[in-house]
Amino acid sequence: MIFSKEKITIAYTVEKCTKCGMQRKRKFNDGDILFAESSKCTSCDGMANIEKIFGEILEK
Repeated sequence: MIFSKEKITIAYTVEKCTKCGMQRKRKFNDGDILFAESSKCTSCDGMANIEKIFGEILEK
C-alpha cells in the first residue's frame, strides 16, 4: 500500500513504591516480571514493585 505507515511498539514498565506510593515509568527491560521487587525508591528509600507492563504504538 502506498499510504501504509510503519507501526513500532515500545514497551514500558511502571514501578510503584510500596512505602510512599510514588510511580515511575521506564522502558521495559528483559526479565521484568509483574509484582516483583525491582529497585529502591528514589524518593523515600522504600522498595518499588513492578505494577504494570504495557506498550505504546508509534506510527512513522
